[in-house]
Amino acid sequence: MSATTSAPAWVRRPAQQNWVVRLFDWKPFLIVICLAPAIGLLMTFLTYPLGLGIWLAFTDTTIGRSGVWVGLENFEYLLEDPLWWNAVFYSVFYTGIATFGKFALGLWLALLLNNHLPFKSFLRAVILLPWIVPTVLSAIAFWWLYDPQFSIFSYLFVDVLGWRTTNIDFIGSAWPARFSLIGANIWRGIPFVAISLLAGLQTISPSLYEAALLDGSTGWQRFRYITFPMLLPILAIVMTFSIIFTFTDFQLVYAITRGGPVNSTHLLATLAFQRGIPGGQLGEGAAIAVSMIPFLVFATLFSYFALARRKWQQGEAND
Repeated sequence: MSATTSAPAWVRRPAQQNWVVRLFDWKPFLIVICLAPAIGLLMTFLTYPLGLGIWLAFTDTTIGRSGVWVGLENFEYLLEDPLWWNAVFYSVFYTGIATFGKFALGLWLALLLNNHLPFKSFLRAVILLPWIVPTVLSAIAFWWLYDPQFSIFSYLFVDVLGWRTTNIDFIGSAWPARFSLIGANIWRGIPFVAISLLAGLQTISPSLYEAALLDGSTGWQRFRYITFPMLLPILAIVMTFSIIFTFTDFQLVYAITRGGPVNSTHLLATLAFQRGIPGGQLGEGAAIAVSMIPFLVFATLFSYFALARRKWQQGEAND
């Protein structure tokens, strides 16, 4: 037997990658690069203004003059300021009543639109109009509706129906103005709540309702034991956003009443603007704005704990 030898096969060695290619193949570097634009925007338009506002709250800065550190002096002054306490009261009252109204009417509207109705898609699109319209335009429309001389409501009640002999002054006194603003806020907020809850209703399996019908359940029982529990996580999230948007409302109130009459309809946001910009007291205005943070943190924590109590919907046990 003759021995034969074969030449070793030539294998091409892979080209050595340079450091740039290796760097872009490194996953942590890619994560940082992809997040850098978003982080930059957040730092520029969110973190920096928030940090600057908190710093100004502890100074006596005014327009045209850089201030010095005064510690808690601005907050101590606010605790003795009746206008600040009035703004706190009306902010909580405004948020509570408006949020309840928006969710009551928004849930009813979502349940109505979840049924099989003619022109259902058109109705869903029309309902979004109050929320899509810019807030300032809505505020101008409501300002005209509430005007004591040219209000359409006064025309109907006085000239058409004859139920009154004088025009209705919606924004000329404290409590009518407060409830008028709440009505305008509810009108603007209903579409957001209704469409959000409608999306949640679409995720509930129809088989649950079919099984409940076979068991002879009523409409109220199906709502109480199926719809509401399954909708509660979305309710908590939407309620958090609604509370935050309502509590920090500025455009609607400022465009209709500018905090009047006699500062009775000031929210914390409008009072902070009045003290900081027209009043020139930037430090005091920043302190009023910072005083909103505990209320907003409470709303966020409320949403978190409300969701945590519903872990069974994710296949987990309740705490």
